[in-house]
Amino acid sequence: MKISQVAAQLYTLRDHLKTPAEVAETLKKVRAIGYQAVQVSGMGPIDETELVRILDNEGLTCCATHEPGNLILDDTAKVIERLHKLGCRYTAYPYPAGIDFQKPDHIETLANKLDVAGAAMAKAGQVLTYHNHAHEFAHYQGRTVLEFMYAATNPRHLQGEIDTYWVQAGGGDPAAWCRRLKGRLPLLHLKDYGVGADGKPYFAEIGRGNLDWPEIITAAEASGCQWFIVEQDVCPGDPFESLAISFRCLQEKFADG
Repeated sequence: MKISQVAAQLYTLRDHLKTPAEVAETLKKVRAIGYQAVQVSGMGPIDETELVRILDNEGLTCCATHEPGNLILDDTAKVIERLHKLGCRYTAYPYPAGIDFQKPDHIETLANKLDVAGAAMAKAGQVLTYHNHAHEFAHYQGRTVLEFMYAATNPRHLQGEIDTYWVQAGGGDPAAWCRRLKGRLPLLHLKDYGVGADGKPYFAEIGRGNLDWPEIITAAEASGCQWFIVEQDVCPGDPFESLAISFRCLQEKFADG
């Protein structure tokens, strides 16, 4: 993993991205930490042209985005157009809103629609990925829903954006999932899993939780991961400082250069 492959998921900074002026200031701070790439998400209204200008001014790459799930499934052309404007190849289906994983028709309809949307994106030279939470570790037909989703879709149409925290929360093994998706894992969400004195889990900076990062990163690299994206849903204080702590850990312990 090269440090240039480490990106910041902007959802972490969503409270600082509500206006174009805030976007510009926030991206300046992200670049100052050392990140060379970002995943666009959690941002207020901003024209793609202006966003690209800000990114270019800071020397930041838009490595991927999160787009609204209903837009991906029901108006894929708009997502394709937006990614073209951003000069970005990857997006992720971010969250299964309105999907009940206890209902077979919901599961199978979602898989079918993701496959169709992903096929359209692949034809446009883009890649649709799936961002998991813990929900997908419910069981369906003798395996987890996440296993079913990948088995039921064409690898050219749906690839992985494994989220390490949520795999752990769902009872899975993050490194094993990286290995499982060999050749199908362009994006990885790096998010540590801590446990407090009260026994409750919490989102932690990389290296401050309990996940086996050497194994996870080695497995992801072997599977062809292109972007290692740092995200922290909830931070204990300043989210910029949390992103900086994670970046320094990755730079010092895992990055080749």
